[in-house]
Amino acid sequence: MKLQLFRNATLKLDYADHTLLIDPYLAPKHSLPSFTGRSPNPMVELPVDIEKILEGVELVIVSHLHEDHFDSVAKARLRKDLPIFCQPGDEDEIRGAGFLDVTPLEDHATWNGITLTRQEGSHGLGPVVDLMGSVMGVSIEAQDEPSIYWAGDTVLYPPVAETIRKTAPDIIITHSCGARWDGDLIVMDAEETVAVCEASTTAAIVIATHMEALDHATITRQDLRQLADARGISMEKLRIPADGDVLVLNRA
Repeated sequence: MKLQLFRNATLKLDYADHTLLIDPYLAPKHSLPSFTGRSPNPMVELPVDIEKILEGVELVIVSHLHEDHFDSVAKARLRKDLPIFCQPGDEDEIRGAGFLDVTPLEDHATWNGITLTRQEGSHGLGPVVDLMGSVMGVSIEAQDEPSIYWAGDTVLYPPVAETIRKTAPDIIITHSCGARWDGDLIVMDAEETVAVCEASTTAAIVIATHMEALDHATITRQDLRQLADARGISMEKLRIPADGDVLVLNRA
């Protein structure tokens, strides 16, 4: 499999001879409002042209409808006939943007030999969850490919830990910028990402994404690497790609 991080949570996955796009956030730098007053968002440009990002895409997965995961540029630029999987409850809004093939991922679904399984997530804990709304993670599996658990916009809480324990994925993709809303943590920070590394199997690879793109983030890539080094987490175990980086990973 080949995985490319573009920016924030936007990923392109070449997997089982198909190409998937995850959480497309394609807006130009500084074209959207700030979350904190510190800087307009996104804080960085895309590393490649949008045409290159969309090239070859056959399936789109949208974890939730926050603008930094499915924005107006993505809605305008994606082909309207592309199949989209989303969490239940988001399908009507996506169809309202003109998309013709939208499937809520209730539990399991199989698309061209790739099995998608919806996993629980919590966009923070406590009262902030009502403000953030529902989110999902997704497990991705196919024959002769490494199994993937993409956790999505979630903090580390018991259902996430249980998914890691129960599914023992080869690859875990975290959102790790430590974003906060009114002081409440709404995605994993460095401590929680390192805890994911420690909770996963020895052979599993953790890939930290959703970093250094939004102004409510509190953790940089360097912060995460420093904590991982202090806790004995190797660079092979925890990958922290820069925007534009391509990772080629095979089944163990």
